[in-house]
Amino acid sequence: MAPRLMNGRLAAAAVAATAVLALAPTQASAAPVPQPQAATAENLAAAGRTAAAPDTLATLSRFFAREGKVSLAAAQPRIEGETVPVHYLSPEFVAGKAGASVARLEFLASKAVSSDGQQAALWTAQTAAGWQVVNIATGDDEFRYAQLGAAKLPGGTVFREPQIDAWYVAGGDRVLPLDEDAATAVGAQGTSLAAYRSRVVKAYADKLPGSAYGKSGKAGGFAPTEATAEEASASAARPGSAPAGLPMTAGAVALALGAAGAVAARRARRQRVVRA
Repeated sequence: MAPRLMNGRLAAAAVAATAVLALAPTQASAAPVPQPQAATAENLAAAGRTAAAPDTLATLSRFFAREGKVSLAAAQPRIEGETVPVHYLSPEFVAGKAGASVARLEFLASKAVSSDGQQAALWTAQTAAGWQVVNIATGDDEFRYAQLGAAKLPGGTVFREPQIDAWYVAGGDRVLPLDEDAATAVGAQGTSLAAYRSRVVKAYADKLPGSAYGKSGKAGGFAPTEATAEEASASAARPGSAPAGLPMTAGAVALALGAAGAVAARRARRQRVVRA
């Protein structure tokens, strides 16, 4: 799957850790959305309430009906299960900052399910206006890998290396793979934390913001391929109104951000960006 695409408002908050979906030029320079500071019970509950709000469910109905798989009236989306924290590879870890954790919290995710069984992840972050859904992505990656990681290494931190779309669980001195991409990167049996750091430093340290690579403009986004732009455009909803705080967007293109050294649109995961 491709690196996850997010609204331009999330870009600065997720420097070197995510991919960004660029909207109109006037939106691309918008202020960043703060990340959730911690996955406390209070924050998880607030994110869950936001995901289940009537306006969010109305937007989900349009999201699930976008390709005609189910009618708008019949979509009847619901929120299932618990909200989960989602971590990505930390730029501070890549930069070798003393004491930096291998992963950092990027957003909280709630699972949405339609009446015909379609699934999507609601990405929720704490903004200046409060808790808001900032992206809707198809599938259940966030929840499936959280379960796999808990089973494989109880108490570990499940995280994603978005540059290669790999999912891991880390605990103590070990980093274990949770999918095929991760196994290719670190081996089926995993690797030590030190060895993993060496690998990501070699791969990404010279591409962090502020580097020559970053100043060249490449770290701000690779030029999208034609297929990438078409895929992103096709994923957006048909033009129409949206509830306040969750406007629909269309015609976006995928870009790679920060530490990304890979093309952004590999095995594209359809999604809609919603603007905070």
